[in-house]
Amino acid sequence: MHVDIYILDLLVIGLLLLLVTLGSGWIARWPLSYAQIYLLVGIILGPYGFHLIQLRPNAEFLERLTEFVVIVSVFSCGLKMNRPLTLRAWNSTARLIGFLMPISIFAIAAVGHWLLGLGWGAAILLGAILAPTDPVLASDVQLTNIKDRDELRFALTSEGGLNDALAFPFVYFGLHLLEDSNWQNWFKQWVAVDLIWAIAAGIVMGILVPKAIVWIDQYLQKFRAMDELLEDFVALSTILLTYSLTEVVNGYGFIAVFVAGIVVQRSYHDPEKQHSQFEFTEQVEKLLEVGTILLLGSLLLIEPMVRFAGDALLVAGLLLFVIRPVGAWISTIGNGFPLEKRWLIGWFGIRGVGSLYYLSYALGERLQGEQGERLAWIIYITVVISVILHGISSTPLMNWYESKFRKRRKANTVTMPEES
Repeated sequence: MHVDIYILDLLVIGLLLLLVTLGSGWIARWPLSYAQIYLLVGIILGPYGFHLIQLRPNAEFLERLTEFVVIVSVFSCGLKMNRPLTLRAWNSTARLIGFLMPISIFAIAAVGHWLLGLGWGAAILLGAILAPTDPVLASDVQLTNIKDRDELRFALTSEGGLNDALAFPFVYFGLHLLEDSNWQNWFKQWVAVDLIWAIAAGIVMGILVPKAIVWIDQYLQKFRAMDELLEDFVALSTILLTYSLTEVVNGYGFIAVFVAGIVVQRSYHDPEKQHSQFEFTEQVEKLLEVGTILLLGSLLLIEPMVRFAGDALLVAGLLLFVIRPVGAWISTIGNGFPLEKRWLIGWFGIRGVGSLYYLSYALGERLQGEQGERLAWIIYITVVISVILHGISSTPLMNWYESKFRKRRKANTVTMPEES
């Protein structure tokens, strides 16, 4: 009897979900991440294994898939933001976005231009794609719930939620430079449209759309309560409406959705509803993560990985072990962070689905040919290395950090804001 490959795919994915769910108590104790498991299974199901995943998606399919994963994830990050909207409360975030991200972009671009021989357009594009940390794969080091007040986790969560959005102007800069090397022809338009308008529109729409949805929700609830089984879909509709309406006015939807998460979290004063929305978006995010990383594993091919291994290892090695740690150290000078927190921020610059989205977007625009293939495999390999290294290290390092943090809190009756 012939069994359809699609049915076998469903069987394997169903078994995978069952095993990781039932074994989550054990997995949480190991130096292992769920993303590593999904990546390995994707490789096993791909062309070098059982050849059950035969999908070779084009750039547009990957762009849409990773785009949806990221918008759900950044909304989830926004829901976790439990700080007052003051510069002092968001000091660590401002440093990581205002200093660390530009340092990372231009350092990677310098490596691409001077060590790999890329043109400045492709080099800046490489920097913009790899600079953002990933809000999807970094759940082990992010805030665990709305009440979590840990400063390290807050910094990493807010950074992951924002830098996936704020890398977009630099992606556009690289694409413009690829198309026209005379930057004077388009620089003013880039500043006005891609930098100022798109960011401002994202922030404004991220406030207006969810406020309107919350008002309608609360107004209608006065007359008749909605079905409890469908209540969590308000969060999903908020994500989709905020993102799509922001894109319609040429704003950055990622920024809008992150801001929307913050607005929604502050608009509902019922802790049970806040917790329910948080859990719902987390579950959707984790389910989407399974599909995305499985697909990444199935896409990996030996020949191009070997061909571009030298370039990728140079970029990944410098990014993970030099650029990110040194950049984090510079960015956190004078903010009162203890030594271990500064080094952990430097290490946990996890790359993942956000970078895959920007790559897919660039491939659908002006990044083509041999140059596009070279950048694609550098980025794929860098993401795989990050999944492996950060997956192995996140559990033991965070366990060590939590143990040290608890001991310090017991030893100090008064805790500074940075240590809370």
